[in-house]
Amino acid sequence: MSKKPKKPAKTSKPQKSSKDWLAQATVLSEAMPFMQRYAGETFVIKYGGHAMGDPKLADLFARDIVLLRQIGINPIVVHGGGPQIAEMLKRLKIKSEFIDGLRVTDEATVNVVEMVLSGSINKQIVSAINAAGGFAIGLSGKDGNLIKCDKAKRTKRDPDSNIEKVLDLGLVGEPKEINPHILALFDESDITPVIAPIGIGPNGETLNINADTVAGAIANAVGAKRLMMLTDVVGVLDKKGELIAEMTLKKAKALLKDGTINGGMIPKVNTCLHAVGGNVEGAVIIDGRVEHAILIELFTEGGAGTLIKR
Repeated sequence: MSKKPKKPAKTSKPQKSSKDWLAQATVLSEAMPFMQRYAGETFVIKYGGHAMGDPKLADLFARDIVLLRQIGINPIVVHGGGPQIAEMLKRLKIKSEFIDGLRVTDEATVNVVEMVLSGSINKQIVSAINAAGGFAIGLSGKDGNLIKCDKAKRTKRDPDSNIEKVLDLGLVGEPKEINPHILALFDESDITPVIAPIGIGPNGETLNINADTVAGAIANAVGAKRLMMLTDVVGVLDKKGELIAEMTLKKAKALLKDGTINGGMIPKVNTCLHAVGGNVEGAVIIDGRVEHAILIELFTEGGAGTLIKR
């Protein structure tokens, strides 16, 4: 008779050594001054892109938000959802187009936008934060008149007649007034608000708003210590393609003027400039594809993106 093959020996998970524990303690020790500096401050975090679409990154984001709250930071999360909206519009066979990066929004489209943003996406983020041990509540700009808007306007000059024409974006809004008192109540109760970028128009109509714009407006209204914009790029790059770790308002404006900052980075930088030119101490554009990017930016010397400050 042939012998039965021996079962492979069970192996236990590798145990951490004293060096690993020391490394962890060192990281915590180095982070302590930053934790003390930011305790009690408000941070507005724009959450979107790959960071929101990747399940692992989404889970880590939720845990990071809980950690910020536990060390005394007051996070306000504003989320986007462009890809999810596009997918739902496609499924429902509703055509959609963009002008200057803004989705032209009719009545049928705004109903889908609100359903996706205030419904599925918002509740997914809230559930993830709660599951990680936090206490989050979802809102849209319609709740408690949080975000009152004017209708967004864009103009285009006709090359033949040289006459400027006003382009109709439909039900698209620009924040006019933010109600900070609602957000202050959340700070006092240790609740993390998760905000969908939907607002109220002049006649009470529902308006679709760019999430970056909403994040900047809210950061200004609450006098946030930081506006943090999670993106799908490493940050602002110079002409050689190297990351610019930090720059002033003046430098950022110069880079916009000479074309170094271009494409989709232009509206993000403009949002940061508007915030820092107002009541926000600093705005940072962070690569949301990096695990724990928020923590790296806040609690290490090197940071994780491009900081724009006065």
